[in-house]
Amino acid sequence: MREAEVFRETKETKIKIYINLDGRGNYNVRTPVGFLTHMLESFARHGKFDLEVEAEGDVHVSHHHTVEDCGIVLGQAFLKALGDKKGIRRYGYSIIPMDEALVLSSIDISGRPLFFYEDKGLRGKITEFDFELIWEFFKGFALESRSTLHIKVIDGKILHHIAEACFKSFAITLKEAVKLEGEGVPSTKGVI
Repeated sequence: MREAEVFRETKETKIKIYINLDGRGNYNVRTPVGFLTHMLESFARHGKFDLEVEAEGDVHVSHHHTVEDCGIVLGQAFLKALGDKKGIRRYGYSIIPMDEALVLSSIDISGRPLFFYEDKGLRGKITEFDFELIWEFFKGFALESRSTLHIKVIDGKILHHIAEACFKSFAITLKEAVKLEGEGVPSTKGVI
Protein backbone atom coordinates (compact mmCIF):
# COMPACT_ATOMS: atom_id res chain seq x y z
CA MET A 1 0.00 0.00 0.00
CA ARG A 2 1.29 3.45 -0.93
CA GLU A 3 0.90 5.41 2.28
CA ALA A 4 2.98 7.70 4.48
CA GLU A 5 2.84 9.88 7.55
CA VAL A 6 4.93 13.01 8.08
CA PHE A 7 5.19 15.23 11.15
CA ARG A 8 6.73 18.71 11.06
CA GLU A 9 7.04 21.19 13.92
CA THR A 10 8.37 24.74 13.76
CA LYS A 11 7.99 27.78 16.03
CA GLU A 12 4.96 28.72 13.91
CA THR A 13 3.18 25.43 13.20
CA LYS A 14 2.81 21.79 14.21
CA ILE A 15 1.46 19.57 11.43
CA LYS A 16 0.96 15.83 11.02
CA ILE A 17 -0.35 14.41 7.75
CA TYR A 18 -1.12 10.82 6.76
CA ILE A 19 -1.99 9.99 3.15
CA ASN A 20 -2.93 6.75 1.42
CA LEU A 21 -2.67 7.17 -2.35
CA ASP A 22 -4.79 4.05 -2.90
CA GLY A 23 -7.58 5.07 -0.57
CA ARG A 24 -11.31 5.62 -0.98
CA GLY A 25 -11.60 9.33 -0.24
CA ASN A 26 -11.97 9.01 3.53
CA TYR A 27 -10.72 11.95 5.56
CA ASN A 28 -10.29 13.36 9.04
CA VAL A 29 -9.01 16.92 8.78
CA ARG A 30 -8.52 19.29 11.70
CA THR A 31 -6.94 22.68 11.10
CA PRO A 32 -7.54 26.08 12.73
CA VAL A 33 -8.39 27.50 9.29
CA GLY A 34 -11.95 26.56 8.34
CA PHE A 35 -11.59 27.16 4.62
CA LEU A 36 -8.34 25.16 4.45
CA THR A 37 -10.07 22.28 6.24
CA HIS A 38 -12.88 22.41 3.66
CA MET A 39 -10.37 22.42 0.76
CA LEU A 40 -8.37 19.48 2.14
CA GLU A 41 -11.55 17.47 2.64
CA SER A 42 -12.54 18.23 -0.96
CA PHE A 43 -9.03 17.22 -2.14
CA ALA A 44 -9.30 13.85 -0.35
CA ARG A 45 -12.83 13.14 -1.57
CA HIS A 46 -12.25 14.01 -5.24
CA GLY A 47 -8.79 12.44 -5.46
CA LYS A 48 -9.97 9.31 -3.62
CA PHE A 49 -7.05 9.68 -1.21
CA ASP A 50 -7.42 8.69 2.42
CA LEU A 51 -6.20 11.73 4.34
CA GLU A 52 -5.67 12.62 7.97
CA VAL A 53 -4.48 16.10 8.93
CA GLU A 54 -3.81 17.52 12.37
CA ALA A 55 -2.59 21.11 12.18
CA GLU A 56 -1.90 23.83 14.72
CA GLY A 57 -0.56 27.24 13.82
CA ASP A 58 -0.08 30.85 14.79
CA VAL A 59 -3.36 31.93 13.21
CA HIS A 60 -3.47 34.91 15.59
CA VAL A 61 -0.71 36.30 13.33
CA SER A 62 -2.25 35.15 10.04
CA HIS A 63 -3.29 31.97 8.24
CA HIS A 64 -0.18 32.13 6.04
CA HIS A 65 2.16 29.84 8.00
CA THR A 66 -0.46 27.16 8.59
CA VAL A 67 -1.64 27.06 4.96
CA GLU A 68 1.88 27.06 3.50
CA ASP A 69 3.16 24.45 5.95
CA CYS A 70 0.19 22.15 5.25
CA GLY A 71 1.18 22.29 1.56
CA ILE A 72 4.80 21.53 2.48
CA VAL A 73 3.93 18.55 4.71
CA LEU A 74 1.39 17.18 2.20
CA GLY A 75 4.10 17.33 -0.48
CA GLN A 76 6.55 15.48 1.79
CA ALA A 77 3.99 12.80 2.65
CA PHE A 78 3.05 12.41 -1.01
CA LEU A 79 6.68 11.95 -2.06
CA LYS A 80 7.28 9.43 0.72
CA ALA A 81 4.12 7.47 -0.19
CA LEU A 82 5.20 7.27 -3.85
CA GLY A 83 8.33 5.33 -2.93
CA ASP A 84 10.40 4.39 -5.98
CA LYS A 85 7.68 5.64 -8.39
CA LYS A 86 7.73 2.40 -10.37
CA GLY A 87 4.65 1.85 -12.50
CA ILE A 88 3.07 5.29 -12.05
CA ARG A 89 1.59 7.14 -15.00
CA ARG A 90 3.69 10.19 -13.94
CA TYR A 91 1.59 12.80 -15.76
CA GLY A 92 -1.88 14.05 -14.95
CA TYR A 93 -4.12 16.92 -15.98
CA SER A 94 -7.70 18.10 -15.65
CA ILE A 95 -9.93 21.04 -16.39
CA ILE A 96 -12.63 21.42 -13.75
CA PRO A 97 -15.65 23.74 -13.73
CA MET A 98 -17.38 24.91 -10.60
CA ASP A 99 -20.30 27.11 -11.55
CA GLU A 100 -18.74 30.13 -13.32
CA ALA A 101 -15.15 29.11 -12.43
CA LEU A 102 -12.93 27.03 -14.70
CA VAL A 103 -9.48 25.79 -13.61
CA LEU A 104 -6.81 23.79 -15.41
CA SER A 105 -4.12 21.86 -13.58
CA SER A 106 -1.33 19.65 -14.84
CA ILE A 107 1.44 17.77 -13.05
CA ASP A 108 4.61 15.92 -13.94
CA ILE A 109 6.00 13.86 -11.08
CA SER A 110 9.39 14.61 -12.53
CA GLY A 111 11.83 14.98 -9.67
CA ARG A 112 12.16 18.61 -10.78
CA PRO A 113 10.36 20.95 -8.36
CA LEU A 114 8.73 23.78 -10.30
CA PHE A 115 5.48 25.66 -9.83
CA PHE A 116 3.58 27.82 -12.29
CA TYR A 117 0.37 29.58 -11.27
CA GLU A 118 -1.95 32.10 -12.89
CA ASP A 119 -5.07 33.49 -11.24
CA LYS A 120 -5.65 36.67 -13.29
CA GLY A 121 -4.52 38.78 -10.33
CA LEU A 122 -7.66 38.03 -8.32
CA ARG A 123 -7.39 39.04 -4.65
CA GLY A 124 -9.73 39.14 -1.71
CA LYS A 125 -10.98 37.11 1.22
CA ILE A 126 -13.07 33.97 1.50
CA THR A 127 -14.46 34.55 4.99
CA GLU A 128 -11.14 35.11 6.86
CA PHE A 129 -9.03 33.24 4.27
CA ASP A 130 -6.80 35.31 1.98
CA PHE A 131 -7.29 34.03 -1.57
CA GLU A 132 -3.58 34.39 -2.45
CA LEU A 133 -2.71 31.73 0.14
CA ILE A 134 -3.79 29.16 -2.45
CA TRP A 135 -0.58 29.99 -4.29
CA GLU A 136 1.43 29.36 -1.10
CA PHE A 137 -0.21 25.99 -0.48
CA PHE A 138 0.38 24.63 -3.97
CA LYS A 139 3.91 26.06 -4.18
CA GLY A 140 4.78 24.25 -0.94
CA PHE A 141 3.34 21.01 -2.31
CA ALA A 142 5.13 21.26 -5.68
CA LEU A 143 8.54 21.99 -4.20
CA GLU A 144 8.39 19.32 -1.48
CA SER A 145 6.92 16.63 -3.74
CA ARG A 146 9.60 17.42 -6.33
CA SER A 147 6.96 17.81 -9.02
CA THR A 148 6.32 20.24 -11.84
CA LEU A 149 2.86 21.65 -11.17
CA HIS A 150 0.83 24.10 -13.26
CA ILE A 151 -2.44 25.61 -12.05
CA LYS A 152 -4.25 28.14 -14.21
CA VAL A 153 -7.52 29.92 -13.51
CA ILE A 154 -9.18 30.14 -16.91
CA ASP A 155 -12.34 31.89 -15.75
CA GLY A 156 -14.26 32.80 -12.65
CA LYS A 157 -15.58 35.60 -10.49
CA ILE A 158 -16.46 34.11 -7.09
CA LEU A 159 -13.27 33.40 -5.13
CA HIS A 160 -14.76 30.47 -3.22
CA HIS A 161 -15.67 28.73 -6.49
CA ILE A 162 -12.26 29.42 -8.01
CA ALA A 163 -10.40 28.11 -4.95
CA GLU A 164 -12.55 25.00 -4.77
CA ALA A 165 -12.08 24.33 -8.49
CA CYS A 166 -8.30 24.62 -7.93
CA PHE A 167 -8.32 21.96 -5.21
CA LYS A 168 -10.68 19.63 -7.07
CA SER A 169 -8.72 19.92 -10.31
CA PHE A 170 -5.48 19.32 -8.41
CA ALA A 171 -6.95 16.21 -6.72
CA ILE A 172 -8.10 14.66 -9.99
CA THR A 173 -4.81 15.56 -11.70
CA LEU A 174 -2.80 13.97 -8.90
CA LYS A 175 -4.92 10.81 -8.88
CA GLU A 176 -4.33 10.40 -12.61
CA ALA A 177 -0.56 10.88 -12.24
CA VAL A 178 -0.15 8.27 -9.47
CA LYS A 179 -2.27 5.65 -11.23
CA LEU A 180 -0.35 2.39 -11.56
CA GLU A 181 -0.15 1.26 -15.17
CA GLY A 182 3.24 -0.29 -15.80
CA GLU A 183 6.28 -2.00 -14.35
CA GLY A 184 9.24 0.34 -14.41
CA VAL A 185 9.96 3.98 -13.74
CA PRO A 186 8.34 6.13 -16.45
CA SER A 187 11.52 7.85 -17.65
CA THR A 188 14.20 7.18 -20.26
CA LYS A 189 16.71 8.03 -17.50
CA GLY A 190 15.48 5.11 -15.39
CA VAL A 191 14.84 7.37 -12.37
CA ILE A 192 12.64 10.33 -11.50
